[in-house]
Amino acid sequence: MTTAAESATAGFLVWRLSMKWRVAVDRAVAPLGLTHAQYALVASLYGMRRSGLRPSQRRLADHTGLEALYVSKLARTLEAAGLVARTRDPDDPRAMQLSLTEQGCDVARRAIEVVQALLDQLLAPLGGQDSPRARQFTRDLATLLDAPLDPHTENEKEQS
Repeated sequence: MTTAAESATAGFLVWRLSMKWRVAVDRAVAPLGLTHAQYALVASLYGMRRSGLRPSQRRLADHTGLEALYVSKLARTLEAAGLVARTRDPDDPRAMQLSLTEQGCDVARRAIEVVQALLDQLLAPLGGQDSPRARQFTRDLATLLDAPLDPHTENEKEQS
């Protein structure tokens, strides 16, 4: 660990790692015509499709952690590129369901392979994706993602 990293806060390190990952994925999937955010959508749709799901834009937003409005914008861009199909949800005419086209499935498969190789590189210092350290790191990240984080709650406590 570098000297700067030793004195850094966990928040700063999370920020730096997320930026490092975003830039690396952006560069890795650019030859496939995708951005990191678009990759998040097509890879998620690919996984959901394999599970028999055809999510709404809202459900995909919840799954990816992206804002619903941003998912809508990304979906329209991916639809224009021929990778995603958007159709009205028969159970809720206000909602749009998303699915990958055949071309979208092909691009998603190739992008997932590229990003998995990148993940291998990222986790190599922990012993690789299947190592006990990497599995614990993944559990720790999931724990942090599940923890409530509402800055307004702290401000309200301080004002009481």
